[in-house]
Parts: sequence; structure tokens; C-alpha cells
Amino acid sequence: MADSVPVRCPTCRRENAFTPPTFPCACGAPLTLPVLRGGVPVEILHRTWQASWVEVRCEVCGRQDQWPAPETGCSCGTVVRIPVVPAPAPSPADPPPASGSGYPQPGAPAARPPAGPGPRPAVQRPVFRPVTIRTARDCVTAAAQYLKWLGFTDVIRTQERTASGVDLRGGGVVAQIDPTTRSTRLRDIECLWLNGLTDAALPVFFSLAGYARDARARADDLHLPLFVMDLTGTPQPVNDPADELIKYGATGR
Repeated sequence: MADSVPVRCPTCRRENAFTPPTFPCACGAPLTLPVLRGGVPVEILHRTWQASWVEVRCEVCGRQDQWPAPETGCSCGTVVRIPVVPAPAPSPADPPPASGSGYPQPGAPAARPPAGPGPRPAVQRPVFRPVTIRTARDCVTAAAQYLKWLGFTDVIRTQERTASGVDLRGGGVVAQIDPTTRSTRLRDIECLWLNGLTDAALPVFFSLAGYARDARARADDLHLPLFVMDLTGTPQPVNDPADELIKYGATGR
């Protein structure tokens, strides 16, 4: 576990302990974001995708990738972004970064896993038994049953719907369900994707009314599976990542 560093709140001047997050590099080594000691934290007033990412080089393999910028909150309500040690500029002799490394950059297509010795076999499973939808709670139940059918056997409902909107969690998966009659918005897709990054889990979205055009486009870019649900409780895939998830299941990600 990374050592904590002191961070002074720019609003109330209170000093808080912050532990830099650690992510898995594509080479398998743990990569802890190198917080700049003595750096001045910046209060987050407006979020942008560009400012939400930092470039960090793995000390083990030398791969340089984009990672979520470290953030922390103070008890006074201020949320700040923590500066990190700037990544060294690549020299002309450095090889280009390997494809599929790290997490996908916002707005860029997610990297596909490298080709193996042959095509992956499709998962054989019994016919899905849907849960009829009459209430918003039924939507969550139906989505949970569907994820278990896909192979995420330990999916559970969250005790309280968090501010991020995550309704279901399991080993390797987080899911959000939109039971409203309006099309799911872009912000919902992006929030779920960030929750997936935080939990190192696959984010999956279920919507009763479908998706706004920009939300659908963002999900395609991020390789985030989208499903729509009808009142019979049977989810239908909306994009290619959802088709792949159905074909290969939880173990084929």
C-alpha cells in the first residue's frame, strides 16, 4: 500500500492525509501515481475530461499511459485535484507505447486485447429466465439476474444508491439501471465508466427507455456494454461490447 502524503485544503487550510491510488499497469506491475510532494492542490470547480487525466510512466516496463488524476475531498466540502510528478518527455530512442496498455483515454476507442492463438469459444449457457418488470425495483432485479446468467455469480444490490448511481456490484462488474421513461444521458455513461475504473471492474448499463445519441457514442468509444430492457425483463444488447459480453460471458473479458 502506498504511503499517505499531507494535502492542505486551499479553502479551510486544514491538512488531510491522502493515499495515492494504485492501478494495475498492462505489464502486471502495480503503478502508484507519483504525487508531487509540496505541490499545490487545485480546487475542482468545473470538470473537464482533459484535466481529469494525468500521464504517468511505469517504472517497471517504461510504458507511459493516461491514468485518472488523483482527487480527494476535505471535510469542509472542497474537492481538490492533487498534482503528480510530470512524466518525462519520451526520447527519440524510446519505442512507441504498446497498444492496449493502461486504461483507454476519454473519447478514444478502448483497446482490444491482443489476438490469441485462435478465436475464443462462445459460452454455452441455458435459456435466460426473465423477471417481469412492473416497478423500478423489478428493473434492478432483472438486471442482477441477467448479470448472473452472464457469469457474474456474486452480483449483489447496493445497500443505498450512491451519488454515482451504481445499483449492482459483483466480482469484476459494476452496473447501473435507468428505469425512467427518458433516454439515458451522456453523464450517466461517463459516471458509470469512472466507477468501473475505480473498482477495476467492467461497467455495464441497463436502460428501460434507451440511450441518447451522444451517450451511445461515448459508450461505443469506451467499449462499455449497453442493454435495453423491455417489460418482460429480457435485456437486449445495444452495441458491439454488449454482443461480445453475451457471446463470451464474464470469463471471456
